[in-house]
Amino acid sequence: MAGLVNPSRPSGERLRILEERLRILEDRAAIADLISRYGPAVDSGDGEAAAALWTDDGEYVFDDTALDIEGIRGLTGLPSQRAYMAAGCAHVLSAPRIDLRADVATAVTHSVVLVHDGPAWTAVRVSANRWELVRTGDGWRIRSRMNRLLDGSAAARRLLVP
Repeated sequence: MAGLVNPSRPSGERLRILEERLRILEDRAAIADLISRYGPAVDSGDGEAAAALWTDDGEYVFDDTALDIEGIRGLTGLPSQRAYMAAGCAHVLSAPRIDLRADVATAVTHSVVLVHDGPAWTAVRVSANRWELVRTGDGWRIRSRMNRLLDGSAAARRLLVP
């Protein structure tokens, strides 16, 4: 780390290194923020806000269902999501592990869907997630999200592997 700000390096090189490091930190923060917006969007019933997280050609695959951008927009109208919202729900995502490569990134998270059930909250869905993201003119967007129940299957475990 000390070598990055080493005064013996030319000032132009030091500035370039610092700018590169700053961009990486900003990208990682923007990706984490983007992913964190998913739960509040669907829990509030805002399908437009959820769809805005994806690219126009984006997809969301969970279990055996593949949704395009219109399907993502309609997520909050699904009977299961309507029932969750009527009871009180929270889509909770873990902090993402991000692999950043210039203008594309992969992130891995766990997710839990909690539903209010009398005096308690019940985890009705616990999943592994792999997010493929791309930098666009409007900032980072999700190109693809794969979500699998953590039910002991190899398919779900593979989503968690870098």
